[in-house]
Amino acid sequence: MKKKNGFRKVLTLGAAAAAGVAAKKTYDYSKKQKQVMAIKATDREMENRSYEGRNAYFVGGGLASMAGAAYLIRDCKFPGEQITIYEGMSILGGSNDGIGTPEGGFVCRGGRMLNEETYENFWELFKSIPSLNNPDRSVTEEILSFDHAHPTHAKARLVDKDGNILNVKSMGFTQEERMSLLKLINTSEEKLDDITIEQWFAEMPHFFTTNFWYMWQTTFAFQTWSSAFEFRRYMRRMILEFSRIETLEGVTRSPLNQYDSIIRPLEVYLRSHGVVFVENCEVVDIDFADGAGITAKSFTLNQNGQEKIVELGEGDLCIMTNACMTDSATLGSLNAAAPEAVLKPLSGELWSKVAAKKPGLGNPDPFFGNAHETNWESFTVTSKGSKLLKMIEDFSGNIPGSGALMTFKDSSWRMSIVVAAQPHFINQPMDQTIFWGYGLYTDQVGDYVKKPMKDCTGKEMLTELLYHLHMEDHLDEIMEDVVNVIPCMMPYVDAQFQPRKMTDRPYVVPEGSTNFAMISQFVEIPDDMVFTEEYSVRAARIAVYTLMKNERSICPVTPYVKDPKVLAKAVHTSYR
Repeated sequence: MKKKNGFRKVLTLGAAAAAGVAAKKTYDYSKKQKQVMAIKATDREMENRSYEGRNAYFVGGGLASMAGAAYLIRDCKFPGEQITIYEGMSILGGSNDGIGTPEGGFVCRGGRMLNEETYENFWELFKSIPSLNNPDRSVTEEILSFDHAHPTHAKARLVDKDGNILNVKSMGFTQEERMSLLKLINTSEEKLDDITIEQWFAEMPHFFTTNFWYMWQTTFAFQTWSSAFEFRRYMRRMILEFSRIETLEGVTRSPLNQYDSIIRPLEVYLRSHGVVFVENCEVVDIDFADGAGITAKSFTLNQNGQEKIVELGEGDLCIMTNACMTDSATLGSLNAAAPEAVLKPLSGELWSKVAAKKPGLGNPDPFFGNAHETNWESFTVTSKGSKLLKMIEDFSGNIPGSGALMTFKDSSWRMSIVVAAQPHFINQPMDQTIFWGYGLYTDQVGDYVKKPMKDCTGKEMLTELLYHLHMEDHLDEIMEDVVNVIPCMMPYVDAQFQPRKMTDRPYVVPEGSTNFAMISQFVEIPDDMVFTEEYSVRAARIAVYTLMKNERSICPVTPYVKDPKVLAKAVHTSYR
């Protein structure tokens, strides 16, 4: 009886929260027409603007900057040849990477999860970007068509130390934990400054042994010491995923890795419009005009050791990637551990300089001050043939591309792997196979390879995995087919989840700014969640529309957390 009453209480709370939304669902048939007319009026106004002598500069060549350039071209009619993107590395895409050769092996530093329901601006933008394979189709159509043909339904989400695939239908909550989770979801963020997940559940250590925690933690890379802010936002934003976390059916697959499927077509689109890319070029400082307000007046470049100052003219824009989660990443190999990172993140250093010059530009210290807490390590396995993937398929029950994260819950590294549909790279031969994995606790000694993960070679990481799969008897024959196993140490990959104050992340366009914006996973966008492709694209759209005074609408965060049906399903899941 207690359980039933508890269920009814939570459902009632959810229904009450949704009542305001549900009552407003009467459809105005003229609304769509008004929106179309408003867009047309805005486009006419943009087309009539003169952009002579005006330039737009983007600092950083990741998804956010590239999306910003696309919005300038598509929605503001800004000439592409007057847009410049500066990138410190030799390759574009930021954290959306996917590189390698058949001879040396391939590497993804991480896998960026897509979601059809909650990536509102991402899908809208990529409807405008032609597919490289079929220019008559958009990238959005290409990805969603592929995903619908290759649906995700993981059958082996958690594996124990004995190699048993666990039944994870039950989240494993106590009633106290359910109510504490509900309370967190409904707590105002103003009351969560610097609070960690561990502190919120301090009286409930059992919470961190539930099926829910193991699955949620490894799906999104949370740590117990991560910010309660971000955990709350994920619970609200991804409440649809909560109800299917045991299968990850909400994961949207791209045909190839995100660099090949997303960044390359976007780059081709931008280059076709004349956008200038300057690679191997670092922006090391930005100066502002004196007085009140925020007006960028110049920035300093460092290219091949030579410094150059670029002056901004009237009407010019400066849009800066204020931090990058894969900054300072290092790569190892089959027989070498990833080198220790140089703990001076380029993007974080620039943010520090900029933040010291004007109020309202945030505080990078909480994010980049503790690499011990913000690091984790990935590894990418390239093999000849499909022997290992077939063994994993037989173990998990999932063909490549149909599963999701498989987590070894008792692993001292908290290790997980993902096997994508093959091929995963555009230049991957048909006789090679690739999969990716990662560990959250890099300082911990392995259960079988008695070394901390951060000190392990690629071969040692694969050995540890094979022991967890209880395939150690096949180790030698599997190793014969291995081309490479590339470890990747990322000291700041979890930095955006660090405990923080409300003021530590700057707004995309800071108060008083005339020509300056910041875009990244480290800006503040109310209600949205970091560590996503959507966050980068939404930030770019906010920056461009605000600075350009474009009246087009930005796709809002879909309020699934106020939908009675979604809430009822989530509550039902919590009681399983």
